[in-house]
Amino acid sequence: MATVLVRRRFPRLSRVTAALLTSSAPCKAEGGGGRRKEEEEEEEENPKKGAAIQLLTPPGYRVLHNPAAYARSKAGSSLQALGDAPSGSAVPAASSQLLPPARNALAKPPRRKKTPLRAKQEVEKEQSELHDSKEDPRVFQRGRPEYKSLCYDRFEPLEALPGEEAEAILLGVTSRGGNQSPAAIAECFHKLSRLPEEHHAALLAEPGFDALSRCAVEQIQSFPTPQLVEILKACVRLGVPPTHPLLDACECDFCRRAWAMSLEQLLLVADCWRCLQRAVPSYLSILFSYAARSCKDLALPQLVQLLYIIGEGRRAPPELVQKLEGLIWKHLDACTLEEVGAISLGLFKSLSTVPERLVRRIADRVAPELEEMSTYALVNVLKLLRYARLDHLPLLRELGRVIPPRIPTTNVQGLMHVALTCSSLHYYDEAVLAAVAAALPSKVAYCRSKDAAKFLWSFGCLDYEPPNEEEFYSSLIEHARRKLREFDRFPEHLLTGLLGLAFVGRFPEELIDYALSEDFVQKTRNSKYELGKDLFTLGRSVEIECPGYRGSRLGPQLYQEMTQLVLAFAQQEIFVRPEIVEAVSLLESVLGGPEYVKSHMILPHTRSGDLEVQLAADGRPVPFNVQDSAGRELRDIGVSLTDDLMAQLLKGKWSSQPRWGAENEAAAPPWEPRGENQAPQTPFSGRSDTASSSFHVLPPPGGCLDAPSSPAPPQQPGGVKLAIQVSNRNHYCYLSKRLLGLHRLKRRQLRLLGYVVLELPFWEWFPLLKRTRSEKLSYLHYKVFDPALLRGAP
Repeated sequence: MATVLVRRRFPRLSRVTAALLTSSAPCKAEGGGGRRKEEEEEEEENPKKGAAIQLLTPPGYRVLHNPAAYARSKAGSSLQALGDAPSGSAVPAASSQLLPPARNALAKPPRRKKTPLRAKQEVEKEQSELHDSKEDPRVFQRGRPEYKSLCYDRFEPLEALPGEEAEAILLGVTSRGGNQSPAAIAECFHKLSRLPEEHHAALLAEPGFDALSRCAVEQIQSFPTPQLVEILKACVRLGVPPTHPLLDACECDFCRRAWAMSLEQLLLVADCWRCLQRAVPSYLSILFSYAARSCKDLALPQLVQLLYIIGEGRRAPPELVQKLEGLIWKHLDACTLEEVGAISLGLFKSLSTVPERLVRRIADRVAPELEEMSTYALVNVLKLLRYARLDHLPLLRELGRVIPPRIPTTNVQGLMHVALTCSSLHYYDEAVLAAVAAALPSKVAYCRSKDAAKFLWSFGCLDYEPPNEEEFYSSLIEHARRKLREFDRFPEHLLTGLLGLAFVGRFPEELIDYALSEDFVQKTRNSKYELGKDLFTLGRSVEIECPGYRGSRLGPQLYQEMTQLVLAFAQQEIFVRPEIVEAVSLLESVLGGPEYVKSHMILPHTRSGDLEVQLAADGRPVPFNVQDSAGRELRDIGVSLTDDLMAQLLKGKWSSQPRWGAENEAAAPPWEPRGENQAPQTPFSGRSDTASSSFHVLPPPGGCLDAPSSPAPPQQPGGVKLAIQVSNRNHYCYLSKRLLGLHRLKRRQLRLLGYVVLELPFWEWFPLLKRTRSEKLSYLHYKVFDPALLRGAP
């Protein structure tokens, strides 16, 4: 009956009301639901930089009212993804695949008639997959009655307003014009907000509501603060658009009177702005300044609600966050698990520098109770661990026990964050990854482009191919094809996904052709991320692993720019590492001089260094680094010009042959291979500790690679080119000897180019750095002159 009354008495919007009533059933939307806006593509990571928030002081504070400044405001912040550090995939070189285009690969199945039960199941499944970015983070507010005074309660029971009473209110407003008291205006808003939700759109379009809003704006400064708060809450219930002029006036006046309000009122108003999806940086600046002055007096609910507001605003003054850290320590044990999840999400979204000890304390708090924690709160804690790059082993091990049974009922975004946390922390847990892979194909339709890319990255990073690998990868690749145009807006996601595929030796031709096209490369230049190195890695990998590829390729200028950039980084950060400097110096002694070893990047696109050594078929080292060796001798060897030396030079010969240091330290010539069963002269044992921090070295002379370098002498038939890898912990999964994807890709490509990969594993080499020189020389001799290397040469 109420519906009929509204249609008859609001004639100008009867069509709108009818449309709302007929479309109120949930509707299926491609890729995860129509409720999810593209502005939320990066909802919880790497938000766009908004207005800088600074702490303010009350005296002399002024707010200028400029409604036009908010005419284009939108809810929340649009966020972009990052690339975590590249990581791995263990796929033999022969398994590298150039997948053909699949424009017509999937025939459209015949449409089957849906039964009511099936339709209901599909609706329920879609609802379970939808992530409500507005309400999901607010679950903690239902845990304590104190939050009722700090936040808007959408579940507050209200008696529905009949349609005829709403019409009477609007008629009264129109007839009285602006001759209404502030109390009467506030009462009108409160009553109208009790209309059933399906009538809100019709109400907002009524001239009477416009007249009521004008009355409120004209008398905005006359409202007592509680009445103005009630008007704002009514706007939330009615779903007033964030750019409405009434909200412009409310924001201006709340900023004006903020210093006279209580902290509870300030937090409640901030919560209403969040519900209205309106960005209010000026108001938040005042709130944060106010909170910084009264931090010591914050109760637990006020602290959690403030951190929630900080997170939703995506920014906070560093000095405020520092003050709140002590309060978190104070109240953490008294927090519910949902509140701990809210605290973690607030710290994560704020992009503040969080001390490792605080993150570890939070992990300590939840690890014993992980099973009682909701999946949403648990994922929030994982986000904070990922952001802080904190390896909390008790929590991660408990995660491997708790999360796999929940995965079938966890929505696809939650699964993405679980997988991404494992890959970001380099933590390999087969049970977790297998459960995610098994559940994903049936949920892939709900993936955003970001989600699909992060799944591909995470599995490639950890070098994991699940039991259902073909179904897993084909579903994600096909979904990426369907989302191809979304990558125009978020090019970093496409490169993230393609690199993850490259780690496991998969190269879908259509997607690669698009990613390496000139149009797409131009889009990457407009991104706020530096994507050149990712393009570099992808382009070179395709050239090495897919010789039959005929699609788009990167231009030589980009290759040259990225090579120079990577080499400049290597000179400062890679070639100067103590473990590499020591290896180069000792190998020169073992082999006979600097011309026998070259410290450079054989594959610059893999972003790590190599020590190249070449051996002839008989095992003798080949002097191939002549250019660097000559330069080093001139730089490093000081020669006195004596009469004897001049005589020798004039005669055109030396009276004796130069001797290298290795001859003084090894009884046999350095190139003499040891027997197959000969053990190293020194046993190697010890912990996998890094070298002492007091171990300082100078940069290796000639340790950098010029681009392009001069070609090396041709390799002798039957010889071998060694690509020696001085590895470290960051090349492997956490607490394991499982290589990460980027390094697996590198070694695969080195073998394709004819190199034999020889590793100095960190668990052997790092402890040796503290041992004697003779022990290190013996170890390197044992490694380099292994007869198995010659047998394994291509």
